[in-house]
Amino acid sequence: MTATEVLSSDGTRSAADLRRFLQGLPGVDQVGAEGRAAALATRSIKTTAKVWAIDAAIGMVDLTTLEGSDTPGKVRSLCVKAAHPDPSDPSCPPAAAVCVYPDLVGTAVHALRGSDVQIASVATAFPSGRASLETKLHDVRDAVAAGATEIDMVIDRGAFLAGRYQQVFDEIVATKQACKTAHLKVILETGELATLDNVRRASWLALLAGGDFIKTSTGKISPAATPPVALVMLEAVRDFHTRTGERRGVKLAGGIRTTKEAVRYLVMVNEVAGPEWLTPTLFRFGASSLLNDLLQQRHKLTTGAYDGPDYVSLD
Repeated sequence: MTATEVLSSDGTRSAADLRRFLQGLPGVDQVGAEGRAAALATRSIKTTAKVWAIDAAIGMVDLTTLEGSDTPGKVRSLCVKAAHPDPSDPSCPPAAAVCVYPDLVGTAVHALRGSDVQIASVATAFPSGRASLETKLHDVRDAVAAGATEIDMVIDRGAFLAGRYQQVFDEIVATKQACKTAHLKVILETGELATLDNVRRASWLALLAGGDFIKTSTGKISPAATPPVALVMLEAVRDFHTRTGERRGVKLAGGIRTTKEAVRYLVMVNEVAGPEWLTPTLFRFGASSLLNDLLQQRHKLTTGAYDGPDYVSLD
């Protein structure tokens, strides 16, 4: 079944169909979602599984720097770290991607030449999403032309919250076309959506419009990624796959800093979406500090001793 067929029975789609579908989605039981997320957080895993989970999480990190003070030197250092997170241990997997502003994509491309690490770029007037569509698409085209293999776009939350679902849908479709072969991650900025019902609607809207990933947040708004929000988004990609046969990804970004948190989210992915999603092609962490803690915990499991703060580089 195609996305259009999900929205209407006759193979066509209108703005009314989109609104009817989104408003007809079942409401989220917030207490139930919080309870299930809390229950999943209590699951423990054995040491052998933890070793696998840490390596899996390292391979799912989009190592990110999105500051106004970013320099080419900082991006080059980040790229080296993404490609070889632990230079003393060649068995340590590389990160999934480096995520930077569009003007620094070229620097990342040069630094990661010959590596399998993807190059992600934020676009579409990140982080506000408040610009004309043409300006947003120009942002995307610049990043893709510079060599970005993944684009992290932001939706216009004002339009979404005002109920202008068609506008948001059309912008995602246009952005997906501007991406060409680059994968598109759609940032919902869940901290501004106010309710889990809105998170569910925004997730489905992004999936129906062609987003390859749905992403929690820009990292600039609090709260960002939370367990109940992650649960709702994982349910959305699972249910979308059930309806269409297509698997789409989830990226959690903002506020995830420790190995314990990352492992809990991997348990949630496995239990809610399914083990098929435990791969960098379908699940990512958007983070800057998380990788350091993963490396320290990995080394602890290998050596049996905790490292000093100098074991990992500061980003």
